[in-house]
Amino acid sequence: MKYTEVTFKLEPLNPVRDLMVDALGNEGPYDSFVETPDGLKAYVPSSLFDANWLEEQVTGLRDMAQITYSCQEMPDKNWNEEWEKQHKPVLVVDNGKPAVWVRAPFHEHRPDVEYEIEIEPKMSFGTAHHPTTYMMLSYLTEIPIEGKRVLDMGCGTAVLAILANMRRASYVEAIDIDEWAYNNAVENAQRNGADITVRIGDADLLRHRTGNPKAFDIVIANINRNILLHDMDAYASVLENGGILLLSGFYESDSTALIQKAKEFGINPIGMKSREGWCAIQLGR
Repeated sequence: MKYTEVTFKLEPLNPVRDLMVDALGNEGPYDSFVETPDGLKAYVPSSLFDANWLEEQVTGLRDMAQITYSCQEMPDKNWNEEWEKQHKPVLVVDNGKPAVWVRAPFHEHRPDVEYEIEIEPKMSFGTAHHPTTYMMLSYLTEIPIEGKRVLDMGCGTAVLAILANMRRASYVEAIDIDEWAYNNAVENAQRNGADITVRIGDADLLRHRTGNPKAFDIVIANINRNILLHDMDAYASVLENGGILLLSGFYESDSTALIQKAKEFGINPIGMKSREGWCAIQLGR
């Protein structure tokens, strides 16, 4: 099958890159994406490529960013095989020791690593290749989780929720607004034998929660700066006293704004990680 590759340059990257993936993949026929330092590469079967439809999607996002793009038809080849060659497993190291092995079904088993997670990534974010996912996995190997109630907002593949379940959390809930991510999270939870409640929606699910509002000991949110700032009230509304909030999905330069916003709700910084210019913050109430 022949594919058409569309290469985007985006300024700024966030949140436009995520919105572009949603527009092309969830609403359209594009079936795979690769993040680049300055944008995105998107792939669609050439028989389904529509230049006018593509321009309409781009036009709808141009009020948020400067967007340029180019298109080229790729040589005819087995793209599943090519993708498997490029998609590498990820080893998360904690204190010099192998801690988490995140692999696709076609990668080798690592019995020497305590936590092994098998992810069929498809189009969902969360394969551990991105620095933010890596840092969040690292945090989840460090903090006490056994017996805790954990919430994973913007769960993507559910890789973080799966690790929390493996570390014996008493309850794990994973939420994503994207239907594709929701289905992928359910599939990956089943693949790993993880007992996770997966829900589709956004932070309004937290704001309208019934029963005990402070339902979680640990809240994970690996999304992007603007959504984190907008939804901080919702995270705070369900975080138990003494609970931990883990935030990522933003650059180091954005950390001050997020810390200040969390402080408005009585949630204060405990520690910070950085990787390739990206940042993750541990906060506590």
